[in-house]
Amino acid sequence: MEVRRLADNEGTETEMKRIGILGGIGPESTVDYYKEIIRAFVTRHPELAYPEIIVYSANMNELMGFVSAKDWSALSQWLLRKISSLHLAGAEFAVMASNTPHIVFDEIRSQSPIPLLSIVEETCKRAQEMGLKNIGLMGTKLTMEAEFYKKPFTSKGMSIVVPREEEQNTIHHRLFSEIELGILKDSTREELLSIAKRMIEEDHIDSLILGCTELPLILTESRYGIPFLNTSAIHCESIIRFCVDNESEQDNPVVC
Repeated sequence: MEVRRLADNEGTETEMKRIGILGGIGPESTVDYYKEIIRAFVTRHPELAYPEIIVYSANMNELMGFVSAKDWSALSQWLLRKISSLHLAGAEFAVMASNTPHIVFDEIRSQSPIPLLSIVEETCKRAQEMGLKNIGLMGTKLTMEAEFYKKPFTSKGMSIVVPREEEQNTIHHRLFSEIELGILKDSTREELLSIAKRMIEEDHIDSLILGCTELPLILTESRYGIPFLNTSAIHCESIIRFCVDNESEQDNPVVC
């Protein structure tokens, strides 16, 4: 793996790996990832230059076509082609800037030519560190229905609670008809918060995972006395750590 060696003001060398981002799924959060990485890098490593970042902006409609058809094999191969393109362009590790395609993360990680960082695993680690137990989850319909979020959390003694069926439909509709398009309405924010409030009162959740990378764009802060876990920000923090760390995630995958 090629690395860039940069020296800080005291002459201490730090190795930085070139970052690959599979974005466009959706477009608004891809921009947020770039900004968050730069912002976090300035905060954590102000003595170093900015990291090198390669972005592949994929066609979200193609991804959702595979999801709608539940063609997981085709989705895996589609994602692997994009990741291979990032590798050929010079990326030394990569992330998918979206929660939904992590339904096939294990399969594509085993075939990827470069290390991949999982948004689900990183969020699970953060929840463990915070001592959370009964965690709400909002995201796309697939993310809320599928097991790829629930399994790692359950294995660590945490419960994942999802909204009611009609609430899931509302969240999914708002994501794709508004938020994914950059349309952020106060009425939609209040609608989402009302679902969160009901889950606190009736399901007794102690936190809420914003399990779609667009949700932090409209739910920008924690409310009602529980933490809202911004999966995009958590993922970006792991990107920064891995960028300047010698450890290989592919050789030592996170198990959560």
